[in-house]
Amino acid sequence: MDRTPRMNSCIQTESDAVPSSSPGFGTPVHPFRITKSTNGPTKAPILPILLPPSTLRPVAFRTFTRKHNLTISSSALQMLANFVGKNCGSGWREEGLAERVLDEVAKSWKKAGGGVIVEEGKGASLKAILQTLEGSMSGGRVITGKAADERTIPILSRNGVSEMGRDSLQPSLVSARATENQEDDETEVSLHPRSWIKVIGAFELPRLTYNVDKKYFEAIKARPALFPPPTHKTTLFRDRYNVIYQRLLRNESFQTSLSSSGPSLRRSSSSFAPQQCYKLTQIANLLGRSGTSHLLLGMLSVSPAGDLSLTDLTGSVALDLGHARMIPEDGAWFAPGMIVLVDGIYEEEENIRGSILGGNSGIGGAIGGKFVGVSICGPPCERREISLGTSTQQSSGEVSSSGGFGWIDFLGVGSERARGSRMRKIQARCIHDDQEGSDTPTRPKMAIMGEVNLDDMKTLDGLRRVFNLYNDLPLTERPLVFVLIGNFVQKAIINGGGQAGSIEYKEYIDSLALVLSEFPTLLQHSTFIFVPGDNDPWASAFSAGATSTVPRQAIPELFTSRVRRAFAMANAEAERSGSAEPPGEAIWTSNPCRLTLFGPVHDIAIFRDDISGRLRRGAVSTKPDTNEPDIAMGEDLASNADPLTSEEAPEYAQQAGTNSSSPSPAVLMARKLVKTILDQGTLSPFPLSLRPVLWDYASSLQLYPLPTAAILADAEAAPFSITYEGCHVMNPGRLVPEGELSSVVRWVEYDILKNRGRVKQDRF
Repeated sequence: MDRTPRMNSCIQTESDAVPSSSPGFGTPVHPFRITKSTNGPTKAPILPILLPPSTLRPVAFRTFTRKHNLTISSSALQMLANFVGKNCGSGWREEGLAERVLDEVAKSWKKAGGGVIVEEGKGASLKAILQTLEGSMSGGRVITGKAADERTIPILSRNGVSEMGRDSLQPSLVSARATENQEDDETEVSLHPRSWIKVIGAFELPRLTYNVDKKYFEAIKARPALFPPPTHKTTLFRDRYNVIYQRLLRNESFQTSLSSSGPSLRRSSSSFAPQQCYKLTQIANLLGRSGTSHLLLGMLSVSPAGDLSLTDLTGSVALDLGHARMIPEDGAWFAPGMIVLVDGIYEEEENIRGSILGGNSGIGGAIGGKFVGVSICGPPCERREISLGTSTQQSSGEVSSSGGFGWIDFLGVGSERARGSRMRKIQARCIHDDQEGSDTPTRPKMAIMGEVNLDDMKTLDGLRRVFNLYNDLPLTERPLVFVLIGNFVQKAIINGGGQAGSIEYKEYIDSLALVLSEFPTLLQHSTFIFVPGDNDPWASAFSAGATSTVPRQAIPELFTSRVRRAFAMANAEAERSGSAEPPGEAIWTSNPCRLTLFGPVHDIAIFRDDISGRLRRGAVSTKPDTNEPDIAMGEDLASNADPLTSEEAPEYAQQAGTNSSSPSPAVLMARKLVKTILDQGTLSPFPLSLRPVLWDYASSLQLYPLPTAAILADAEAAPFSITYEGCHVMNPGRLVPEGELSSVVRWVEYDILKNRGRVKQDRF
C-alpha cells in the first residue's frame, strides 16, 4: 500500500529527465538521482555518428567560402567531418550545430594567421584549433565562458605553434606582437634599399606545377635530377598548356554573360558570332563534325609525316594555314612549340587507304582529316595584378571575382598577399629616408649592359666610359645595380676546336677585374650581377658553340676570383661607420634568373638568348586570301593583341628616332618579340630540339604571373624598351654595336619605381 504512491511520485518526477528502462514495472531497480544545476536541465549526451565529408561539404562551403572567403582542402574537410560527427552527433543539421562549430573554426583559423586555404601546415595548425575547440564544447555547442583544463588544452599562438596553458597565451601574443613591431621599426629605419635586393638563381626557384583538379599551384615534392624519367618530358608541356588554358578561361571573352539577354545566349555555327562568348573545342571532339567551324587551343607541332599539326591533351589534327590570317597582322611569330588559338573549319576525309577516318588516323593520337585555319592568334596575356588577384576592378568597373594566386610564393620571397603591403611600407620608408637632406629625390636605378665581350678591347673601353659617367654623378643618382650580361667571349671556349681555353678565359675575366678596380666608389656602393651566355663555361665545353641547355649554371668561381678580390679590397677601404648601407658585392648567377627588390613588390626576370633569330628561322608563314570568309577573330581579342598603348608608342618612337605614325622595322620587330614571349608565358617557347630545356627545372622559365619587368638580352635585336600588359620589357642589345663608323656604347637605364627604362648611348 505504501509503495504504490512512492512509485507514482517517482514516475512523475523522473519521467521528464530519463525514461524508465522497464516500462512494464514503472521504475528501474536503481532510480536515477536528479541533481539540480543553475544552468538549467541537463541535456542528453551526444552520440557520435559517422559523417561523410561529401554530406558536410555544402555547409562547409557556405561557412568557409561564402562567409569567411576561405578555401577548404579535401584533407581538412575529412578532419572537420570527423570532428563534427563526434561532437555534434545527429543534430549537426537539424539544430544547426555544424554551422556554428565551423564558424568558430574559421574565426580561429584567421586569428591564428592561416592562409586562404584551410589545410594543415598552411600558416596554422588545424589539429590544434580543433583540440582547443573540443575542450570548450558541451552538447554539440561551443560554450565561450566554459572553463577548461588549462593543463591539457593546447592554445594556438600567433605563429601557429601550439602552446600549453591559458596563462601563457596573453604574454606570448603580446611579446610576439611587440617583437614584430619592434623589428619592423628597426628594419624600416636602419636598412638601405640595396639590402632588400635578392638575386634568385634558376636552380633556387620553387618548383611549382599547376593542379588541374584543385585549380591551384603545388610544390613538386620529387627531387630534381638532370636525367629524370621520360614522363617528366610530357609533364613539361602539359603544365605549360594547363597554365595557359586556365588563364584563357578567366579572360572576359571566354566567360558567358548572364546579364545580357537574347542574342548573347543563342547558338550559332561560328565560334565568333556577334555578342557571343568564345567556346573552345577539344580536338578529339571534332570527329563526326565535318564542315563545322570551331575554335581550338593547341600546340603547333610537326607530325611524323612532316606536316604541320595542332596538338592538345586529347589528340592532334593536321593543320592547313594556307589561307589563315594572323591577328593582329604581322603582330607576333608563330613557331612549332607555341600554344596558339586557331579558328577554322574541320574537314573530315573518308575512305582513304581503307580507313574511315583518314590515312594517318591513330598515329601519335592524330585524328583523320584536316583543320583549315581561317585566323590564328596567340592566347591573350593576363596582367600581373589579375593573376595575383590584387586587382579590384575590371575594365567594366565591377569587382573582380576571378580569385587569383596572391597567396602563392612563386619566387621564395613571400607571397603578394602575405608580404606585399608590408614591403611597400618599407619601400616608402627607405626611399623617404634617402631623400632627407637632399635636394633631388632618390630614384633607384639599374644599369643594364648586354653582350659584354671581354675579348674585344673596344668592349673594355666602352665599360670604362659607362663607369666614368656614373662615377661622376652624386651618390644618390648612381644606379643601385649594374647588370652585365654575356656572352663574355665572342666564341665558345674549351670546345677542342682551337678556340680559347680556360686559361685565356680567366685572363679575360681578370681584365674585367682591372677595369672595375679603377672605380672603387662604384664597387663600394653598388651591386654587380653577372649573367652568363651560351659561350661561357662550362656549358660551352660540350656544346661547341651550339645551343646549350637552359637553365644553365653560373660561371664557376675558378674564373671569378680576381673580380671578388677587387670588391673585397674596395670594401676594405670604405668608411661605413654608422651607415646602414651594405657593402658592394659581385653576384654571379644563372641564366635565367630573377632579381627582386622589396620582396614581391619588384620582380625582374633576366634571360640571355638570341630569341628573335630563332623565331625568324622557325616561324610559320601564312598566305592570307583576298576573299576571306566572314568567320574571323573577334575585335576584342584583336584589341588585346596590341603590345603598345597609345601613350607609350610615341615615346618609344621618339627614342628610336622615328615618327610615331610610321614605326621603323626595329620597332615592329621589338613589338613582335615582346608580344610573342609574354603571350606564351615562357622564356623558351620552342621544341626541345631547338632549345633544350632541363625537364625538372622548366618552371624557372615560366613567366606566370607576369613579372614587373623583364630583360630579354638579345644580341641580334636592336635595343628597345617597351611596356606590354603592365610588364616592362627591355633589351640592351650589344654594348658595343657592330658596324659603327665610330666607337659607340649603348645600354639601358631602368628606373625601378617608375618601371620604365631608357636606351642610352654615348661615344668614347
